[in-house]
Amino acid sequence: MSVNDPIADMLTRMRNATMAHHKTVAIPHSRVKAEIARILKEEGYIKDFEVVNQKPAPVLRLHLKYTQDKQPVLTGLKRVSSPGRRVYTSRADIPWVLSGVGIAILSTPKGVMTGQKARRLGVGGEILCYVW
Repeated sequence: MSVNDPIADMLTRMRNATMAHHKTVAIPHSRVKAEIARILKEEGYIKDFEVVNQKPAPVLRLHLKYTQDKQPVLTGLKRVSSPGRRVYTSRADIPWVLSGVGIAILSTPKGVMTGQKARRLGVGGEILCYVW
């Protein structure tokens, strides 16, 4: 199946899986999606992720995280930049998501990183998504 926006597809699959209280979600693998998963793990939004090399193509498997009362830790995902409308930001204008409660994930010349890390390094880039 052809997908025009693979990152939006990843976020939608994660959103649907958390609403259905699934433990894992499988997503077609790409390097950018693996970097987004790495950031989500570092920030504590997911338990873990793994790349499963299966035929015909590798799959990125995310292990979702829930609280003690079975509420998803990942409460919101929003795609900002899309193939039809790219959204870029300078280092001075990197947005705060929910006054610092959430994170912005950016694609910068120094790699995919959170908005907070991009501010520290003094780089701007394309805003991929917001997570809270």
